[in-house]
Amino acid sequence: MRTIKQRLAAGELVMICGIGRVWHHNLVNIIGVSGGFQGLWFDMEHVGMSTQDLEIATAVARNHNLDTFCRVAPTDYATVTRCFEAGSSGIMAAQIFTAAQAEEFVKWSKFAPRGYRGLNTGGWDARFTTVPAAEFTRRANEETFVAIQIETLQSVEECEAIAAIDGVDALFVGPADLSQSLGVTGQFFDEKCLAAIDKVSAACRNTGKQWAAVAFNPQHAEMLVSKGCKMLSPTNDTRIVVAGVASAKKDFAKFFT
Repeated sequence: MRTIKQRLAAGELVMICGIGRVWHHNLVNIIGVSGGFQGLWFDMEHVGMSTQDLEIATAVARNHNLDTFCRVAPTDYATVTRCFEAGSSGIMAAQIFTAAQAEEFVKWSKFAPRGYRGLNTGGWDARFTTVPAAEFTRRANEETFVAIQIETLQSVEECEAIAAIDGVDALFVGPADLSQSLGVTGQFFDEKCLAAIDKVSAACRNTGKQWAAVAFNPQHAEMLVSKGCKMLSPTNDTRIVVAGVASAKKDFAKFFT
C-alpha cells in the first residue's frame, strides 16, 4: 500500500474521505469497493472512537489499500500514541494556534531523539512485538504522517513557522472553523478566506510541504486545487448518508408525499 505521506511527497493529488459520526466497518468496506479514494481520516475531535473501533477501522481500510490518519484535539499525549498503535499511520492536530503548540504535538508523535513518544511495541505499528525496538522507532519516525490543521487566526499568522517544523508533513485547512475565525462563517469564497488560503499555500511552497483541505462542493475544490492543494476531503460519512437519502427521495419522488 502506498501511503498518504508517500503520495504527497510524490506530488500526487490525494482524495480522502472523513469518517466519524456514522462509523461502521461496512461503511469502510463500501468506500473501499467503490474505489477512487486513497485514504480515510477518522474524526476523533468531534466524535469518540474507541481503541477497538479504530483497530477494526484501520484493519478494514488496509484490506482496501486505504491509508488512514486520525484527527485529534492537541490535548492528550496518550491519544496520539494510541492512534498509531491501533493501526493508523497518521495523526492530525485540530485547533492549533501557535508553532510552539505544533512543535509539542510533533514531539508527542515521534520517538527520541526527535520527540518523546512512549515506546511500546505491543501494537499494530510494531507488529505486536515482532519488530525490534530500534528498527521500529527509526521506521516510525520516518514513516508516520503528521498534519497540523490551520483553522484559527493565529495559526494562519504562524502557518509558515508551523510548516517549517521538522516532522510536520502537511498543513490541513479547516474551512468551516477558519471562516468562523475570520468572521465570515460559511462564506468560503470571501476575500478573507481566500487570502488566508493564499498565505497557507505560500507557506507550504516556501517550506517544501504540501497542504490539504475539506472541500464543500466542486467549485470550492477547483479553487483549492488551483491554489496548490494536494489532498482533498470532498465528503464524509454523514454527507454520504444524507446524499443517499436525498437521491432515493428524488428517484422515487412520486411515491413520497
